[in-house]
Amino acid sequence: MLVFGDVARWEEAQEMAAEIAHRFDDWLAASPGMKRHQQLAGAFIRTGELVQAVVDSEFAESKCDETTERRHIGEALLVRLARAVAASWDSDGREVVPVDWLDPLRTLADAGRLETKRAEGYAFYALYPEAYLAAAREAGLGADTTVIGIRSIGAGLAAVVAAGLGVGRIHTVRPVGHPFARRVEIGPDLAANILAGRGDFAIVDEGPGLSGSSFNCVADWLVQHGVDDSRIHFFPSHAGDLGSHASSEHWERWTRARKHVLSFEQVILNPAKHHQRLKHWIASAVGPLEGPLVDLSGGAWRERWCGSEQIWPPADPAMEKRKFLARAGGKAWLAKFVGLGASGEEKHLLAQHLAEAGFAPEPRGLCHGFLIMPWVERDANSSAGPPLERVADYLARRASLPVSVPGASTGALFEMALHNLGEALGKGAADKIGSVLRNPERFTPIYCATDNRMHEWEWVQADGTWLKLDGLDHHAAHDLIGCQDIAWDLAGAKVELGLAEQQGQELTASLEQRIGRTIPPDYLRAMELCYIAFQIGLWTMAQSRNGEVERQRIKALLRRYEDRAARLLGSTLNHLG
Repeated sequence: MLVFGDVARWEEAQEMAAEIAHRFDDWLAASPGMKRHQQLAGAFIRTGELVQAVVDSEFAESKCDETTERRHIGEALLVRLARAVAASWDSDGREVVPVDWLDPLRTLADAGRLETKRAEGYAFYALYPEAYLAAAREAGLGADTTVIGIRSIGAGLAAVVAAGLGVGRIHTVRPVGHPFARRVEIGPDLAANILAGRGDFAIVDEGPGLSGSSFNCVADWLVQHGVDDSRIHFFPSHAGDLGSHASSEHWERWTRARKHVLSFEQVILNPAKHHQRLKHWIASAVGPLEGPLVDLSGGAWRERWCGSEQIWPPADPAMEKRKFLARAGGKAWLAKFVGLGASGEEKHLLAQHLAEAGFAPEPRGLCHGFLIMPWVERDANSSAGPPLERVADYLARRASLPVSVPGASTGALFEMALHNLGEALGKGAADKIGSVLRNPERFTPIYCATDNRMHEWEWVQADGTWLKLDGLDHHAAHDLIGCQDIAWDLAGAKVELGLAEQQGQELTASLEQRIGRTIPPDYLRAMELCYIAFQIGLWTMAQSRNGEVERQRIKALLRRYEDRAARLLGSTLNHLG
């Protein structure tokens, strides 16, 4: 099934450098405390994206990782910033370590147009650089350790590990090749610099994933160049094993290797220092907490939201973001991870916009990756679903939200739909789908910050008003969809709310009136097929990693998607004659 993917982002190095300089100014102007630390962490993460993009651009030209002036300047800047992050974290944002960033940023700003990579761990998976700092401090490694970061996110994480070990420099590499059989291409000068290390070697990245080949290809290269396995240490983001696609040799190495990792629970939930605890951050936004935090992650929110387990909607716990329920001032509050740095800031602004429009609760604040907002209680006498006029109002509001990075092209959506529906419904259906989803260039999407999560259980009536929850993340998620034309959300609403043909036409007409343009019927039908195909892919993958009870819920949902796809395909073919 085709589900995951990254939307390419192209940015000007000069504009990125100017933004980072502005972030540094905001950091220095902020008052001591976690807010100030949050500003510095955001600047550090954004600098990591710039350095990664600059070095990757040079890699693309030379076809290998090699020593260059920009690489040296960028990686050195990251290490200096990581030291500042460490001092800030230790002191609750009170200690400000001077960093000369202006000259390095000027050099990096001359790199031209760059393809940047969003650091997924920071944006989606509650991966904190401070966790790598803590792991490095407990690793028992010396300042003679050679630290190697795996780009993308590994560039910044390696700098944090270096700061924790007291190491003055890092090296970064970009594995290439098949995802399950990565390799590194390292030029002679960089190779000599790496192999000159007299101590241990630390390899730093997020993961490992399905194969662990990114970590292990760096270790393979070191061993091939005379480094004993006993000198190699790994700094991953979790303590789990390699995935099912790992080679036997890599399995064996990973099993016996020394891995240094501290969990989210150890570093953010229950650290020794009070000011580093999540509950302290939440209390700074809503006041003293009345009791412990309640973990709502992994589908646990359904028990409080839906009551009886018999009516729980399906969920994919492994892919849900961290979320907690807190009580303060006699009220209940939701703290949900929305991303560190720019990712979290963008979600905070979107939350404010939707709240001002009356579609979501007003956020109380953003606390180093966690958005704090009121917990919404469903009305006891809530009706079955939102009125179509309310849905049209919401879609019109989403259509007005501009984007800087469009999502997948119509052609990419068609390719995904052909693949996923072909797998789900068989080759005969795939042939029919191919006759419907053709010539994507005839459509011209108008991209906006779509919701991408129009499921019925995300609509709730509270205090007599229909709200749309979970509307902050899915247009910028770790999948291939991204921001789309509002026709995508319109198709999603038709599917998820189970609208009959007449109801769908009424909703479409109401939306068109609000946005002042017509959505071509054949484009909407295509988007509905694509939407169903994506949901089938998403939930099929979810079904494979969950237990029997959850699989049954997902199975019922998949059956509904497949039935609707078959009906839609039949009616579309009849329409085409």
